[in-house]
Amino acid sequence: MTTVVDVIAVGNAIVDVLGHTDDAFLTQHEVPKGGMILIDTAKAEEITGALKATAEVAGGSAGNSMACLASLGGRARFVGKVGDDDLGGVYRESMRAVGVAFDTAVHASIPTGRCLIAVTADAERSMATFLGAAGHVGAEDVTDDAVSGAEVTYLEGYLFEGYDPREAFKRASKAARAAGRKVALTLCDTGVVERQMDELMAFLKEGVDLLFANEAEAMTLTGTTDVDAAVEALRGLVPFAAVTRSEQGSIVFGPDEAPQAVPAVAPEQLIDTTGAGDAYAGGFLYGFTRGRPLTDCAKLGSLAASEVISHMGPRPEKSLKALAEGAGLL
Repeated sequence: MTTVVDVIAVGNAIVDVLGHTDDAFLTQHEVPKGGMILIDTAKAEEITGALKATAEVAGGSAGNSMACLASLGGRARFVGKVGDDDLGGVYRESMRAVGVAFDTAVHASIPTGRCLIAVTADAERSMATFLGAAGHVGAEDVTDDAVSGAEVTYLEGYLFEGYDPREAFKRASKAARAAGRKVALTLCDTGVVERQMDELMAFLKEGVDLLFANEAEAMTLTGTTDVDAAVEALRGLVPFAAVTRSEQGSIVFGPDEAPQAVPAVAPEQLIDTTGAGDAYAGGFLYGFTRGRPLTDCAKLGSLAASEVISHMGPRPEKSLKALAEGAGLL
């Protein structure tokens, strides 16, 4: 079977609007610190008007991961829905500019989604997301040929919040399994895990090969109270997993490999943690699709995350390939 890309990702096509603010802003606008909430058009207009934006960039969790994979030299394709508007055009061009294939049909009547990201002084990001067209990606946007041509199909957990996207996930997963390819899932947010627990567990049991989660998400999913117990519980759910722990690095395991802790890569400066987990997944997947040891995959992920958190915005500003070569990882 011909491999066309390393990874095909299905995710929210979202434009990130970032701004620095304080905890009082979060309280005033009912945005949970460090979390993500979904908002309607009116709330989006309210927060947009109050947030002093410093950057507007193409984002979305899976899209960010694919941008990082491409920066390392990987071949990536993204499936996501944007509107037939200026922001949609910005998103499409930004993906293509970083080398990610993106040709999903636009939505004719619903505007492009956006994620309003409030960054506080401690570099924590709190998100209010207006999904817009992004929430309407569906099974019709996923083709069997595209999925079968990818080593890994990577699915963004945020999409479990909608019926149509869940159907897209099911079709993508079914096509990947039929082609003998691997399926990876990122949990994205503890709120998503809590709200979609039954759907997530059923989907994991259907055949997820590789799971990405931070320690809070892993503990929420497994009903445990410490990361070691969570990792042990995950071993009974999926063959491979990477559990990220911010500055403490990550824990990885495989079907024949016991859990191993891998240190984080310290950033030059800590500016904005937006996209750290996304970058880690992109770096990890680059190594994973090349058969690298899991510890090397984790190191590539940590290197990508380190670059992304050293500046505003969720995507790399420097060549991750050059950084990885300099670190002796490639």
